[in-house]
Amino acid sequence: MSTTAATRESTTVDTGEQIPALETIRRGVAVSPELREGLVGTFLLAVLATIGQVVIPIAVQQTLDRGLSGPGGEPDVRFMVEMGLMAFAAIVVTGVASYLMTSRLFTTAERGLATLRIKAFRHVHDLPVLTQNTERRGALVSRVTSDVDQVSQFLVFGGILFVVSVLQIGVATVIMLFYSWQLTLVVWICFLPLFLSLRFFQRRLSDAYATVRRQVGIMLSAISEPVVGAAVVRSYAVEERTQKRIDAAIAAHQQASTRAQGFTAFSFSLGGLSGGLANAGVLIFGIWLGFADQITAGEVIAFAFLVSLFVMPVQMGTQILTEAQNAIAGWRRVIGILETPADLVDPGADGQVLPRGPIDVEFRDVTYSYPGGPDVLHDLDMHISSGTRVAIVGETGSGKSTFAKLLTRLMDPRLGAVLLDGIDVRDIRQSSLRRSVVLVPQEGFLFDDTLRANARYGRLDASDEEILESAMQLGLADWVDGLPRGLDTRVGQRGESLSAGERQLVALLRAHLADPDLLVLDEATSAVDPNLEMRIGRALERLMHGRTSVTIAHRLSTAENADEVVVVDRGRIVQRGPHAELVAQDGVYAGLHASWVAQQGR
Repeated sequence: MSTTAATRESTTVDTGEQIPALETIRRGVAVSPELREGLVGTFLLAVLATIGQVVIPIAVQQTLDRGLSGPGGEPDVRFMVEMGLMAFAAIVVTGVASYLMTSRLFTTAERGLATLRIKAFRHVHDLPVLTQNTERRGALVSRVTSDVDQVSQFLVFGGILFVVSVLQIGVATVIMLFYSWQLTLVVWICFLPLFLSLRFFQRRLSDAYATVRRQVGIMLSAISEPVVGAAVVRSYAVEERTQKRIDAAIAAHQQASTRAQGFTAFSFSLGGLSGGLANAGVLIFGIWLGFADQITAGEVIAFAFLVSLFVMPVQMGTQILTEAQNAIAGWRRVIGILETPADLVDPGADGQVLPRGPIDVEFRDVTYSYPGGPDVLHDLDMHISSGTRVAIVGETGSGKSTFAKLLTRLMDPRLGAVLLDGIDVRDIRQSSLRRSVVLVPQEGFLFDDTLRANARYGRLDASDEEILESAMQLGLADWVDGLPRGLDTRVGQRGESLSAGERQLVALLRAHLADPDLLVLDEATSAVDPNLEMRIGRALERLMHGRTSVTIAHRLSTAENADEVVVVDRGRIVQRGPHAELVAQDGVYAGLHASWVAQQGR
């Protein structure tokens, strides 16, 4: 029922730095099983491509040395035609096999990486809230995006292609050594011009990857906002809708990347043919050896063809050497996310469902401490009757925010239990908990979409009429009508097109649509301008009507209007009662209230 000690202590994402390289690859393939699909077929294509390329220089050598000097010194036309057809067939088979092999690798890699991204993002929302707060949002996003891109380089330019590269180099070297060890040495030092083979496709590749970069920006935007707004996503139980938006962005990126990689596959397969540039050295030394009767003309020409077998292996070798370490490090970081334990376990179908109606709340011997720190709540015992409006007040650092996170199960207590209607929150289905309990944070997070879409995070199937009805009940109808495009008004990234107060109005509208039984408010008026404070106050009064509400009060005007005030000091409840009684007592609350009144200039 409760989380394990190891889970409770987890606040940072494990980078997986201790995982050996081969173990990292094994775990990565296990996470993305698509990477194994068609592996045997891809390897057979690689072998076919290698054998096909070996046939060509042999056919050329045989044509020159045997076909031109057939029986009786006359050219053997039939033999030459046979060798020509064999070479042509080998060229076709080699080109097709090479293209299909590389294309299969790119396509399989992108499918596997899409799965890896989706799994990593889904797990980000299951990570401890403390991890999400302490980890830089950009670092989490980079693990899902740029680190996965590093893995992409390794998957495409490593793995099976490393085996293919060794195979091609080995086969070509054996054949060349059979012809001449001297020219074999020349071939090994004449591969440098081969790196220019991709320039022909530079413009097309540049355009294709420009599209990929744009899709990366869209994907980052789609991912980063829900990561930053993880508390809102979890509080309103809209993980599925958020995930669909992410899946769509990832799918678009996958398509763009696959298209770009298709150009790369085509140019890469043809790049090997540019190895003829190295034939100049072979011809020069071959002629010299020919005058010494150490090699035939056909063997020299064969060497020129064999050079092409070195192009792709050399390119692959350099890519593998430069990308392998970064890729494996990135893979470790992504695996680190997936292997970081989630702190909140959803009992699922085995969990209990809260009945509808105002919720009764109880904190029973609750103690909580942040990992590595002292207890911030000590043996907290408190009961809140259903339908009661309670304000939690105290100095900064007294434990008010921790109280709210425990109540909404963004965290679980180290000791004790939080009960809703007599049920431990850890035994309640997450779907039921998020349906009945809603947190309105101090600054309502908005997504880069319309007002309508943001309001529907409270209830995804809400119609325009229901949204407008909620606005009217909260006294916000005139505000909605006054916006440039009403419900179609775009709020901008994180709601930047609206003022702080207007963002809070959207958060209240969202909460009203959710129709919770327990409303937890992190002082919705503490960060707004005075012009909207009264409007928000009236909306709050209507929102809290008929519900159990707990407000983390930063302004004591909220406490004045509550049914009951709970004063927290250094993690303990030191006072409790109506505002009028507490302010008349000589205690912490009277001091806080006097200080607040003095600041207000009353």
